[in-house]
Amino acid sequence: MQALDEVRRRVQQQTLARRGHAGDPLYEARRVLRRRADRLTPKALDRLQAALAVGDPDGEVAIAWWAVQQICLAYAIADPAAGKAHAAELIPKLASCPIPEVARLGRTLTTWRREYLAYFDTGRASNGPTEAINLLIEKIRRVGHGYRNWHNYRLRLLLHCGIQWPTLLTPRIRRRRPRLVA
Repeated sequence: MQALDEVRRRVQQQTLARRGHAGDPLYEARRVLRRRADRLTPKALDRLQAALAVGDPDGEVAIAWWAVQQICLAYAIADPAAGKAHAAELIPKLASCPIPEVARLGRTLTTWRREYLAYFDTGRASNGPTEAINLLIEKIRRVGHGYRNWHNYRLRLLLHCGIQWPTLLTPRIRRRRPRLVA
């Protein structure tokens, strides 16, 4: 997605000699460009085609959009082996693309080829949940303004995450009733 945004900005800068503004075709289509093709409504697809026809004279944004859609398709394929084959075929195509941003993406995927394709071998495992937990822990640490006591920090994390643990209540001390002196 970042490569697509960079191509859109560069083409807009070259064609209009300025940044995108309201009313510019590529600027208006920036959100539609970021959505997957299979999730576009017919109206949104028509808007996208119209924006590319007007604002993309050399077809660079359209090629970058196609590249992003192909990467998304590799993840959307139900069969992991077919998804891996699609991704493996796509990497050299992206690396040899004449558009510099897409070629850079292809070189990055070539460098990280083993790790990128491992996603399909691991049953589509992701470290996303781990990263989410780490983000929550860091957020709690920032809110706590630097706990010095590890026990209090741990309790704060457990309370924030909603973990139930058995709380031992202090036994009540039995006393005699106080005498009222009048």
